[in-house]
Amino acid sequence: MQDIMKSLQEQIKVLEHELTTELPAEIKKAVALGDLSENAEYHMAKQRQEFVNARLGQLKKRMGELSLVNMANIPHDKVGFGSTVVVMDASKDEEITYKLVTSEESDVAKGLISTTSPIGRSLIGKEVGDTATVVTPNGKRELEVLKLMTIHDTETLA
Repeated sequence: MQDIMKSLQEQIKVLEHELTTELPAEIKKAVALGDLSENAEYHMAKQRQEFVNARLGQLKKRMGELSLVNMANIPHDKVGFGSTVVVMDASKDEEITYKLVTSEESDVAKGLISTTSPIGRSLIGKEVGDTATVVTPNGKRELEVLKLMTIHDTETLA
C-alpha cells in the first residue's frame, strides 16, 4: 500500500508543479499574443488547467481514502484486501490465482484484481471451501476458494 501512496504523491507533486509554474507561464505567454477569443494557445492552456485541477482533486481524494485503511479491519481468515486466493473455476476446470488490490494496482493479466471488480467483490468475505458466484459479461462463473493467504500472512513473511 505504501507503493501506491508514494506513486500518488509523486503524481500530485508533478501536477501541482504544472499547475503553479508551467501553466501560468503558458497562459501569460498566450495572453501576450493578443485577442483571446481566437487564441488557441490560450484556450488549450486553460483547458489543461481545468483538467489538472480536476485530476489533482481526484488524486488527493484517493490519498485520503487510502490513508483511512485500517489493517485491523481486514480479516485474518477470510478474503479481503491484499489477499492472495487460489480458486477453482468450475466453468474452465482450472485453478486461478488472484491477488486483491486497489484499482490503481489492478492488472488482470498478472492476476491482480481490484477489490471493486466483479470477481473481487464476489470473493470478499469468503473462506477456504466457499464458492463465489461471479456474474460476468460472458455469464455466471463459480469460483471455489481452494487456498487463501491474507495480507496479514504476507506481512509476517516480509
